[in-house]
Amino acid sequence: MGVLFVCERLVSLRRSRRPLWPRLVVNLVTSVLALTTALLIVRPAAAAALQWSSEKPLGLVHVLHLPIAVRFVLSFLLMDLTFYWWHAANHRLPFLWRFHNVHHLDPDLDVTTAFRFHFGEVGMSAAFRVLQVCVIGVSAPAFLAYELAFQANTLFQHSNVRLPLALETALNLVLVTPRMHGVHHSQERSHTSSNYSVVFSWWDRLHRTRTPNLPPEQIVVGIPAYDAPCRQHARPGAVAAVPPAARLLAPRVAPSPLVDETVAPRGA
Repeated sequence: MGVLFVCERLVSLRRSRRPLWPRLVVNLVTSVLALTTALLIVRPAAAAALQWSSEKPLGLVHVLHLPIAVRFVLSFLLMDLTFYWWHAANHRLPFLWRFHNVHHLDPDLDVTTAFRFHFGEVGMSAAFRVLQVCVIGVSAPAFLAYELAFQANTLFQHSNVRLPLALETALNLVLVTPRMHGVHHSQERSHTSSNYSVVFSWWDRLHRTRTPNLPPEQIVVGIPAYDAPCRQHARPGAVAAVPPAARLLAPRVAPSPLVDETVAPRGA
């Protein structure tokens, strides 16, 4: 995280819209609540599910009677696919979006945004984790391997690091990158309702929810209803209580042509 934070200051992908330190205070307050909830609820729930899954191998990967190596890879892929579905559900179901939009309220997008989650969303994800582990039949090694990839790529994709375009284009064939996830944090509703992938980028292509990588200057991060600086507070109550009006993203307007930075113009 520290390396990404420093790199963001040196080679930024997007220009900052708000002063850094007030944002850091808000993100710190939110992350403390979220991480505490994860330690007290999510981690024990996942550990219990893993133990049950090992004692009663009834998950999908066990029913198929596959070799251990194949079960490992399949478990890894299914973990990522189901996280795609969970992320999409957090946007499409109003009750879940009421909590998830705390993550999208950040007026800028950087590595600290990766920790900015409502503790209620984190708590509800415990039930999802239990279902995910038990249905797939994930082993402890596969679970830990995916957790490492999940956490590392979550930090990477939220970062505001400008990579060489050719390098990011190559990475984005497989992984979610800062440009791809930056589109997801746009104030434009059609952009926010896309690019749900977490680690591997191909799930959006398969589900036809991919929005091309736009030039960074076309991306306005945040939620319009909470764009004013006075709506960004560090008080836990203000961070935790998100009224239904925040569900309304940018009004639908005539879409401007999408420019995919990963595709070179003809004749270039």
